[in-house]
Amino acid sequence: MEWRYFEFCVDGSPYYDKPVEQADGRENFAGAAPVPNGWLSGASGPWRILRPSCGVLPAQGWKVHVSSTPAEAERVLRTTHAYCAGRGLTYKHLRSARVLSWSNRKYAPRSSSGKFLTIYPPDEQSLRAVLEDLSAELAGVQGPYILSDLRYGAGPLYTRYGSFTAQWADDRTLGLTRPDGVVVPDQRTPWFEVPEWISLPAFLEPHLEARRSTGAALPYQVTEALHFSNAGGVYRAIRHSDGTPVILKEARPHAGLDARGRHAVERLLHERDMLQRLAGIPGIPAVHDHFVAGDHHFLALAEMPGIRLNQWLGTHYPLTRVAPAEHDVRAYTEQALDLSRRVAHLIEQVHARGVVMGDLHPGNILIDESGALSLIDFETASDALKPTRQLMAAPGFRAPRGLRGTEVDQHALAMLRLWFFAPLTNLLEVAPAKLADWVAYAEQRFGLPSHFGSAVLGVPEPRDRRSTRASWPADPGPEDWPALRTSIVDGILASATPGRTDRLFPGDINQFETGGTGFAHGAAGVLYALDVAGAGREPRHEAWLLDAIRRTPPDRSGFFDGGHGIAYVLDHLGYHEEAAVLLKTSMPWEDHNDRPGIGSGLAGIGLTHLHLGAQHDDEARIAHAAAVGRRLVTLLSQTNTQVSAGFEDGWSGAALLFARLYEVTGAPSWLEHADRALRRDLAGCVPVPGDALQVKDAETGALLPYLAAGSAGVALAAAELATHHPDAPAVARLPELVRGCESDFTVHPGLLRGRAGLILTLASAGRGTDAALARHLSGLGLHAVTRDGTTCFPGHQLLRLSADLATGSAGILLALHAALGDAPVTALPFPPRHARVPAGTP
Repeated sequence: MEWRYFEFCVDGSPYYDKPVEQADGRENFAGAAPVPNGWLSGASGPWRILRPSCGVLPAQGWKVHVSSTPAEAERVLRTTHAYCAGRGLTYKHLRSARVLSWSNRKYAPRSSSGKFLTIYPPDEQSLRAVLEDLSAELAGVQGPYILSDLRYGAGPLYTRYGSFTAQWADDRTLGLTRPDGVVVPDQRTPWFEVPEWISLPAFLEPHLEARRSTGAALPYQVTEALHFSNAGGVYRAIRHSDGTPVILKEARPHAGLDARGRHAVERLLHERDMLQRLAGIPGIPAVHDHFVAGDHHFLALAEMPGIRLNQWLGTHYPLTRVAPAEHDVRAYTEQALDLSRRVAHLIEQVHARGVVMGDLHPGNILIDESGALSLIDFETASDALKPTRQLMAAPGFRAPRGLRGTEVDQHALAMLRLWFFAPLTNLLEVAPAKLADWVAYAEQRFGLPSHFGSAVLGVPEPRDRRSTRASWPADPGPEDWPALRTSIVDGILASATPGRTDRLFPGDINQFETGGTGFAHGAAGVLYALDVAGAGREPRHEAWLLDAIRRTPPDRSGFFDGGHGIAYVLDHLGYHEEAAVLLKTSMPWEDHNDRPGIGSGLAGIGLTHLHLGAQHDDEARIAHAAAVGRRLVTLLSQTNTQVSAGFEDGWSGAALLFARLYEVTGAPSWLEHADRALRRDLAGCVPVPGDALQVKDAETGALLPYLAAGSAGVALAAAELATHHPDAPAVARLPELVRGCESDFTVHPGLLRGRAGLILTLASAGRGTDAALARHLSGLGLHAVTRDGTTCFPGHQLLRLSADLATGSAGILLALHAALGDAPVTALPFPPRHARVPAGTP
């Protein structure tokens, strides 16, 4: 689970959306800080900015942050406003108590938690005055500790050196200017650090020493950090006094708020009390200690052996393997049913002590090598004799609103039984009626007993949301394509919001970082997919894209999330002049980083220039692409660094550029470079059962068959090379790469990291894979959701629906077009061309 996605799960929306930024009239803080005469007021996201009209800020310096709880925020704002207005100091504040509470939730970004106001002193003398004066005026104010800053005394004031105005270290990172004029990233880490060329002001030294002494006072030696959230950390540690190994849970006061507004310390103390009631039950951690250090509370618990159950599933679930043996499927079924029974027995013992766990899900269940189970994380546990509603829960295991007390745990147990066989339960957040689809799948594929379905489907379900169940063909074929295309396209178009300026189509959360216009997550990719799949053109949506890039030109290069992908689509749609202008304003490739892939790397930049040059007989642009190719050849020779193999970041993207350069220039040496690039990605692949190859993630060890990062991306590039150089050593591995795409199950349906990418690869590069392709086409039904009579699909993490090309319906539309369409059209960009006039050799 990528916890940052929770920040974009706005209540009531079926799509990922911006976290709450706007204040309503009842809780707007503007009334507490009226604009002084001669001042200007502005807005930036959740912030309201106040500054003197004649003032000029330095580009960077020591800024002051003021922390506060929502209860005291208005008083803090009035005091700070009066101080800054009287001294001509620019500052900004969060707009409302609602926004302040949102920024302090458990999974809000840790680096910005607690920051209610930011003041911009123009120099160190002013910095000292602000800290000294306001620390006296705000004495006693409580607020979350600001992790990225140095605390001044014991009050709510903090400071760090950072940027005051927008400076860019690259096309996506705010920066600081070094004395030599080079702009480097402004490191916004959840810990305090000072740029190497900056000296800490002398008057702050005692405060830095106080910060250091807090950590030294811990009665435990931390050996490993296991998890961080805005509420605090979880660590492995050893007690100094006797060497006892423990798990330390940290709680930050006033941070990590839950739905009831309780902060982390309140929940930690509650968890201590609940665990003491459960003392002695095998599989429940014992409480060793509770102590306070630097205002943070710590609970020392017995370390329970094993790994989380979701990690266990990742290595044991048989259907993610290529051609799993049926005896392995049967063995897994028996093991999963036994684990379900034993978790239920453990919960029965918890209930017998009068405790409801309240947040039962695979991440809170540990399993060791012997199969023994443990339960962890009782911060939301409750008294069974005083039934309450659930306050916090993992997606897919959240109880319907009407359930209370032990019913909450019983619901989670039912979802856990299903999760062992269909680990898609996150999608229940927006499509609870998918339960029936998944039960039918689990019963058929795993041969489950007849009582399995009744145990799962017997749980309460919100009736008003049953319409989300989808109708999907059991064995989709070309005859189903027209109806499927119409239904998916209608869903995409129905989701469009042309009245918004931040995005046109709902998609992945990354669209909010890239302006909602890009190829992977924005309007450009959706419009491309609609046109290529034969769904027609939408002039008003194309006008939205043109207006958006004129209003806010893309500030980064690259194909998936930068200006190059948008330019490609504009040219594809006939907006040739607009595409050329956009390419001129994108970051020159010479200044780009050295990533080789298509996503944000050099391959995507070179392919865009090459394609547009070949389309419009522009020899200068073709030569430009050849220069990018030569730069990649140099990198291929200079570095042995292994990037994530596949299309997005890997050398397979570079291999595709080299193959296309051969088609355009006729220079055979490009094919040799393509083979070398592919062999670089093949070095990141490992053999798996079924005579297959898949990419092995260097960090996690996970096997990846996908398009963006995985064997599908390598296979597509190898298939392109095979058309020109079938005897290339890398091409010999193509059958194994294709078989790596034949697993039965994927968690996500999308194009870049899900089932749709495997469908596209098998349809484009597969050989003798009709059965695998048919299984994937049928398998899309596990994710298909009906909304208002149209077919939609969930995006990454399955928590919300998505229309974008990378994760949602647009990408699935492309894959289905490649597999079921009536013409052999290349669904992905950069279709092959016949050789053209040479434009230089590498």
